[in-house]
Amino acid sequence: MSHRFFARAGVLLAVAGSAALFGTGVASAHVTAKVLGEPAVQGGYTKITFRVPNEDNTAGTVKVEIKLPVEYPLTSVRTKPIPGWTAALAKTKLDKPIQSHGAEITEAISTVTFTAAPGTRIGPGEFGEFEVSAGRLPDNTETLVIPAIQTYDSGKVVAWDAPPAAKGAEEPERPAPVVKLTKKTEGADDHAAAQASNQTSTDHTEAKSASSDDTARWLGGAGLAVGALGLGLGAGATLRARKAIAKAGE
Repeated sequence: MSHRFFARAGVLLAVAGSAALFGTGVASAHVTAKVLGEPAVQGGYTKITFRVPNEDNTAGTVKVEIKLPVEYPLTSVRTKPIPGWTAALAKTKLDKPIQSHGAEITEAISTVTFTAAPGTRIGPGEFGEFEVSAGRLPDNTETLVIPAIQTYDSGKVVAWDAPPAAKGAEEPERPAPVVKLTKKTEGADDHAAAQASNQTSTDHTEAKSASSDDTARWLGGAGLAVGALGLGLGAGATLRARKAIAKAGE
């Protein structure tokens, strides 16, 4: 009796655990913004990757609109080509012009819209990634809240636009993507810092590659030496065997 009780309890716990696991997976499938490979530095430029999961089991995503914050205008925005998708940029006039590289800027990009060509979509159980190079990043905030609007081929529209929850508060159902900004190093140049970071990564990779090459060459040379030694020992043994046979024949 006790054996059956514990067996049933184990099954119930397993089912409950599975439900919790799958429930968490669905709840966490939000549209997000990630900065990969390098920090997003205040006052600099960076690449932002928007990850868009398809949450509908019967429809596919055919349009993604990225709403850039007008209160922190980004004057330079470029999109990475995606097969089967087109990108369109919309500008807005600034209430107060800003200076960028010695020029007065009166407009900024406000919306980036990715639209799927006929026959293309993010299907059920899939996700898509949309990359945007943007700057100059603001130097008077530590976060960029970037709402996104997801449109399905069924006509359903989902707005990921809820502001971030306060510390300790429950996360909203459809939070807007957020990019965290890091403070600029004193005296560092935006482009120079990025190039230095890339160069450091390249130098490290090249040094690692050179070290691997040297090791491979050393091992190759050692292998050849061992092979030659083995060949010499084998030839000597064969010669001694022949001499022994000849001597026995005498």
